[in-house]
Amino acid sequence: MKIVLDTNILVSGTYWKGSSDKIIELVDKGKIELIISKKIISEYYNVINRDEIIDKVKEKSLILNKSVSKIISNSIIVEPLEKFDIIKGDPDDNMILECAIEGKADYIITNDNHLLEIKEFKQIKIMAPEEFLGLF
Repeated sequence: MKIVLDTNILVSGTYWKGSSDKIIELVDKGKIELIISKKIISEYYNVINRDEIIDKVKEKSLILNKSVSKIISNSIIVEPLEKFDIIKGDPDDNMILECAIEGKADYIITNDNHLLEIKEFKQIKIMAPEEFLGLF
């Protein structure tokens, strides 16, 4: 089973215990394959290095729950050839769809409403982490 995790799931699983963390653990254990693109990796790095994330981490004395490099090293990195303009409300979300198509993913896991509203894209199911874990 192949999945694409939206950046919000990657960030959540990096610092906090919960559904996102459980999904990343499944990737670590080789039970599911994580597909990721260079654009998603770039956004992931940018988000975890934002001042508000750094401040929140310091304020709550959080430590990296998952190593960023380990998450990426356990992933299949793709370079999407096909571009989409499906999500008008937040065009950056299209990179998630592009990655999923290029990597032939079965699921996109996200907490982003722009993506969740679609529910399915070219036979790839789009769902929240809790829903995915319920199926798994």
